[in-house]
Amino acid sequence: MNKEMIIVLDFGGQYNQLIARRVREQGVYCEVHPYTLGIEKIKAMNPKGIILTGGPNSVYGEKAIKVDEELFKLGIPVLGICYGAQLMAYTLGGKVSSAPTSEYGATEIILESDGGSILAGARGNSVCWMSHTDYIEQVPDGFDIIAHSEVCPVAAMENADRKLYATQFHPEVTHSEEGDTIFANFVKDICECTCEWKMDAFVKNAIDEAKAKVGNGKALCALSGGVDSSVAAVILSRAIGKNLTCVFVDHGLLRKNEADEVEAVFGASGNYDLNFIRVDARERFYKALQGVEEPEQKRKIIGEEFIRVFEEEAKKLGAVDFLVQGTIYPDVIESGLNQSDVIKSHHNVGGLPDHVDFKEIIEPLRMLFKDEVRKAGLELGLPEGLVFRQPFPGPGLGIRIIGEVTKEKVEIVQEADAIFREEMASFGWDKKADQYFAALSNLRSVGVMGDFRTYDYAVVIRAVETSDFMTATSVELPWELLKKVTSRIVNEVEHVNRVMLDCTSKPPGTIELE
Repeated sequence: MNKEMIIVLDFGGQYNQLIARRVREQGVYCEVHPYTLGIEKIKAMNPKGIILTGGPNSVYGEKAIKVDEELFKLGIPVLGICYGAQLMAYTLGGKVSSAPTSEYGATEIILESDGGSILAGARGNSVCWMSHTDYIEQVPDGFDIIAHSEVCPVAAMENADRKLYATQFHPEVTHSEEGDTIFANFVKDICECTCEWKMDAFVKNAIDEAKAKVGNGKALCALSGGVDSSVAAVILSRAIGKNLTCVFVDHGLLRKNEADEVEAVFGASGNYDLNFIRVDARERFYKALQGVEEPEQKRKIIGEEFIRVFEEEAKKLGAVDFLVQGTIYPDVIESGLNQSDVIKSHHNVGGLPDHVDFKEIIEPLRMLFKDEVRKAGLELGLPEGLVFRQPFPGPGLGIRIIGEVTKEKVEIVQEADAIFREEMASFGWDKKADQYFAALSNLRSVGVMGDFRTYDYAVVIRAVETSDFMTATSVELPWELLKKVTSRIVNEVEHVNRVMLDCTSKPPGTIELE
């Protein structure tokens, strides 16, 4: 594998995942690490470049997050973004203060006459995305101001001789019109990367790493049948062959007929030789979730029950040291990466119990986005029908039911969801939305069916389009489709008398309801 790599040091910025994505789009592998990563470890990693993210702190505050000044003396190009820019300025002798006027959102910046090497090829005036209350009042010695806005005197600065660059704005956000130009300049011209990282290199490296880690040992893969766990399973199968066992847990929170469909693909009659085991744990999960309404608690209960089932199956197999999971980067971000806030715990990350009875957890896809996982799946030869299968969360319908989870509620959601998916396909919208589903609210309202009063549940339907599942927008479904879905659900699904459409984007919402 091409070892070229750029590392991102995270200071708690909300856009850290987008920075890694922009670098990868340039054809260079990129990893996000906590700001506490030591200088010696950074040297050992031998990155071609370093990017410092934004963050919520003030560099001059009592709780300020600092870095060793040695970071800027390594001779490795450094790009500081927002807090990272202020940190660079402050550490190297500049002055950072509370801004007389804060900037948030789309802002016009004006380039200085030469534009600077990090801004080479950018337009003289362009719109960028600002989000700051502090500002660089005075740049360190040796730095040139290369861009400003109406109220921010240092929108970008650089010391080209030392290969140190900084932007007060966020070039990683799509609202920054010259963001691609900035990352291309940094990655290709300043870091001098050959930009040869491709998915085939990632797949080969992932297989080699798994083979080296497991050796002659045994591993158990948590296989859900979704693209993430399926790609992880095939990578480990290529690495260790028969020493891999894939366990599929039917936790009673799956879509209609899904357990049988997964077994048909991966079981003995399927096309994959994965030592497939199906475990019926439905009643176990229903019992564990009884009376629980808080979504984070539900996620953690489901996560712990999954682990306990895998531990029990591993004991039956004997001497299984490794647990394989299809964790991907958005899961890690939302569960709280380094300094970032926890949005919601994913059952295979933040939902894990404190004690896990495996020697190590292997997550070969941990640093990939969903679309990158799909590319890896195609590279491994998985069929497109599996690679582009509708995403489904590990906690399943447990987080598509607001409030307490019961067997009866699960059946309601299964039937409503099956109708929605069927009509999406019938109207030709199943390929236009990246994820769509029905969920059950805890709202009950009065309705009329025939001559009788009803007091039943409201089903919520949702369809979104997204490339990386970090952000998403609602799909504008045609009214005829919505009418058909509504009519079928209220007439065919018992205990439902109302259908609602969730048209919230992410952010401020999340893709799932809980």
